[in-house]
Amino acid sequence: MTTASIKAQQTIQEWGNGLAVRLTAPIARAARLAQGTSVSVEVVDEGVLLRVTGKPKLTLAQKLKAFDPVKHGGEVAESGRVGAEIF
Repeated sequence: MTTASIKAQQTIQEWGNGLAVRLTAPIARAARLAQGTSVSVEVVDEGVLLRVTGKPKLTLAQKLKAFDPVKHGGEVAESGRVGAEIF
């Protein structure tokens, strides 16, 4: 799969005891990056290579938003009281 070339001029910034580059939203979207995505950083002849190594870790709110009771068997569907809950 080929992605259209998207470029952004960035400046290396100090971040704590290290350095950082902020990825703009268009760059992150084009690269399918999200907060929590695992990446590897490698020094290569041409410079620095950033490679996705895993899927982003979703927050609980993101997981609940993505939950589909039909697709996931309705595990959290509301129901009446059962078992020891009945008085």
